[in-house]
Amino acid sequence: MLKFFSILLVILFIVSVSGCSTSQKIATLKPEPDDAVPLVYENVPSFINLPISVKLKDIENQTNALLNGLIYEDNNIEDDDIEMKIWKLAPITIVNDHGVSGERIKTILPLKAIVKYRIGTKKLGISFYDTREFNLNGVVTLLSDVNLTNWKLNTITELKSLDWNESPTMTVFGKNVPVTYLINPGVKLFKSKIEKKIDSAIEKSMDFKPNVLAALEKICTPFEMSDVYHSWLRIVPIEIYSTNAKLKNDTFLLEMGMKCNMETLIGSKPESKFDATKIILKSVTKIPQEITANIVAVSTYQEASKIMTKNFSGQEFGSGSNKIKVQNVAIWQKKAKMIIALDVTGSVNGTIYLAGFPQYNEQTKEVFFDQLDYALDTKNKLIRTANWLTQALVLRKIQQSCRYSIKPNLEEGKQSMMKYLKNYSPMLGVYINGKMEDIQFQKIELTNQAIIAFIKVKGTVNVSVNGLK
Repeated sequence: MLKFFSILLVILFIVSVSGCSTSQKIATLKPEPDDAVPLVYENVPSFINLPISVKLKDIENQTNALLNGLIYEDNNIEDDDIEMKIWKLAPITIVNDHGVSGERIKTILPLKAIVKYRIGTKKLGISFYDTREFNLNGVVTLLSDVNLTNWKLNTITELKSLDWNESPTMTVFGKNVPVTYLINPGVKLFKSKIEKKIDSAIEKSMDFKPNVLAALEKICTPFEMSDVYHSWLRIVPIEIYSTNAKLKNDTFLLEMGMKCNMETLIGSKPESKFDATKIILKSVTKIPQEITANIVAVSTYQEASKIMTKNFSGQEFGSGSNKIKVQNVAIWQKKAKMIIALDVTGSVNGTIYLAGFPQYNEQTKEVFFDQLDYALDTKNKLIRTANWLTQALVLRKIQQSCRYSIKPNLEEGKQSMMKYLKNYSPMLGVYINGKMEDIQFQKIELTNQAIIAFIKVKGTVNVSVNGLK
């Protein structure tokens, strides 16, 4: 009998040792995520300074393109006793006047005009009229005050002088007779016509709206900041602010600013939310020089899980014969906590669940999980089947890989954004330059679909417009 018990103990010992060295299957209870709801978060608007500069040469080119050959024609003599045709003889020149009353633009227009002027009366149905035709050839100088109204550069132009290339003539019996002494006092016959024509041409040539909106549409097209993390920056404009246009030397300066929402999304390229019909232009007296960009970084749980899975690649946890490898990581939110599911193989096969609160380390630029511990059911089962996994040292090592570093995102995001601040041209004639200070992390929020990080960026942006089309 003693021999029998001895053999039985040996068998039990062998079985027990064998059981310790083989894998154990663990079936834990999954902490179900909260009910899925649409992704909603509070986005703090950003304010971006967009000063625009336009060369007077561009205004000159545009005005010359609009005014060619016959620039004015009035064939109706019945309304005001005047018929008039005006031709541009040579390119218009537009420069800064630097006058005593302030910065104004000076327009020099070489022209030829034929003016028919009718004098007489109409009584008892009988007309008594005498019509004279004047031929004019000279250079008109006009001065214009400038302001910005409804996206357009408007001018109030006044004819200052008229220098004759040839003595003005009047047609008498088919011959041109010099009449300078008559015409000089009568310049008012076509003065207002010329002034209105110049104002109209400058207004048409300097409609900022198409250029500004086209540039904004390009800027607001989502662009990839990191091809490793598949992060995209999307800008959604809300309002555009503008001060009055100012003329300085040979350039018009237009201080503009944009109120917008800025988002960083991880995954496939998001669609643009730019809608030109909803952009409102508001007049203001002053716009701050520095930009303040509040960026929302949206990291879906699916994408964050992929990054954390990479953190565990090639690592083993435990010691001796008690070791596991993490094959896959999945994360989700439940009651303000982050649930981390680890699919493991090795001494233990199955899925173990951890729970903790997401925090941010300003020094390392990492999202980590405070108070990380096994979910209650997981912990109970591990205590019974694989107690070594619950030891503080093992859990601490696992926790070190349960981090989501956004430092590469921040740095690559900054470098990617800098590409758009170094003479970047979203369209012909528009150039963007600027500088950016360090990116500051603000806070983290959890939704049922993503980790939301709020980031603040300060810097300056300058948009110059050269060679308007």
